Amino acid sequence: MKMKTALTIAGSDCSGGAGIQADLKTMTMNGVYAMSAITALTAQNTTGVRAIQESAPEFMKQQLDAVFEDIFPDAVKIGMVANSELIRVIADRLRYYDAKNIVVDPVMVATSGSALMKNDAVQTLINELLPIAALVTPNIPEAEILSGLEIENKEEMLAAARKIGDTYHCSVLLKGGHSINDANDLLYAAGEMVWFDGKRIDNPNTHGTGCTLSSAIAANLAKGCTLSESVQNAKEYISGALAAMLDLGKGSGPMNHAFALQTDTDKSELK
Repeated sequence: MKMKTALTIAGSDCSGGAGIQADLKTMTMNGVYAMSAITALTAQNTTGVRAIQESAPEFMKQQLDAVFEDIFPDAVKIGMVANSELIRVIADRLRYYDAKNIVVDPVMVATSGSALMKNDAVQTLINELLPIAALVTPNIPEAEILSGLEIENKEEMLAAARKIGDTYHCSVLLKGGHSINDANDLLYAAGEMVWFDGKRIDNPNTHGTGCTLSSAIAANLAKGCTLSESVQNAKEYISGALAAMLDLGKGSGPMNHAFALQTDTDKSELK
């Protein structure tokens, strides 16, 4: 049986907890062959982002062409893209290849609070990427920017998800983890609203949760799961990664993406 494939288009996190590093681990653990096209190098760790070195637009194009011409991805996840020119190149190449199962995680602010997107790039993302997306996965602050609405309760989550979905003709997974409605997420797809209950796990280490969730959804879409199944499977995966209680770094640390992987060391300890 041919292995399904997924591509992440995102920034690199040298500390390994977010960005393409999180995406590649997540896609692998969710059973697909993972590839990457890097939008930017970042110097960051669990305490913050120190520097960003963006890829040149022509180099971005070359990365995408190299992937699509050889190993066509069954799904694409788009994460951090910091400038308008890169967004336009990505949108152009994805349309050219008629890419399927595009999941857009509109990364505007890092968990540490650092801004990751320029203002003009936000509008370009809205104009260029949302219309070709199968799903967009904003958190509460990102959904407020995309919808132009304030979100402080469950009803306002419903209104914002509907506005984003109807305006840009894509499905929306509005993540409720920012102290609203506990850890429950709202999926708005094909005119229907579905709530996904989340387990509130008492783990302060949430570096890379957004990257991980969107990558897990893309991996499940690549395998042929429905959108609802993909979201449910991704939520279960991220709960497991958080519940493993990995504790690394001085700030908001990473999750254990490989919590379900048993190594030779693990086996020897069981004997």
